[in-house]
Amino acid sequence: MSEVQILRVHGELACFTRPELKVERFSYPVITPSAARGIFDAIYCKPDEFRWQVTRVEVLKPVRYIALRRNEVKEKTPSPQTILRWAEGKQKVAPIIADDTSKEADKRGKGRTQRQTMALKDVCYYLHAQILPWPGFEEGLPAMEAQFHRRASQGKCIYQPYFGCREFPAYFELVEPGTPLEPPLEKINLDIGFMLYDVFDLSEPGRVLDTERKELPFISLFRARVVNGVLNIPPYGSDEVLKGRRHSYA
Repeated sequence: MSEVQILRVHGELACFTRPELKVERFSYPVITPSAARGIFDAIYCKPDEFRWQVTRVEVLKPVRYIALRRNEVKEKTPSPQTILRWAEGKQKVAPIIADDTSKEADKRGKGRTQRQTMALKDVCYYLHAQILPWPGFEEGLPAMEAQFHRRASQGKCIYQPYFGCREFPAYFELVEPGTPLEPPLEKINLDIGFMLYDVFDLSEPGRVLDTERKELPFISLFRARVVNGVLNIPPYGSDEVLKGRRHSYA
């Protein structure tokens, strides 16, 4: 049985966008399982050997919103593979020009636009998660847990963890076993309704972070309730997690 790993995470800003709002960003009042998994993945991940199962979120600071208006480019950033092909001269460089205000650029979805974001400010959580090895890698569980513990205790990460948007960094500390925890805010009781669980299919090895499969997002939802400052998260394979059909690019 895998041990529960606990991180104390905090940051100045966060935005866990509701997927039903396509243009303006409006954050859920607490972190989503997807965003929490992303923080653990940023510290240690081997998607072909195991995945993270987030089990519990404890809210340590009041839920407070802040309105932000920002200029954003309309285009998506190129993939690392595309940038590598540019560097090797195998593909023509196509930079993002933020100040292209021509009508042609607007029609092609280029240039920049102003967007409103309703973000959270001054957030802090305890995140509880377990390493779930894929079949054939169960014997490596102790080594996986030791590797995560070493990296997290030293503040090491593959990339800077973030709260929903990359410009909102998340700072983390490993909670050592046996360390007394701060009590969650018991006055926070929220029936959030259906919350995004994840945007990847977590049922098979390598689904997360696999860019070669070229799969469309696989959305899952669950009924989220914060009771006395605690959000309990069901296992991905349970009936409480609603999943759609899988679609792939042709």
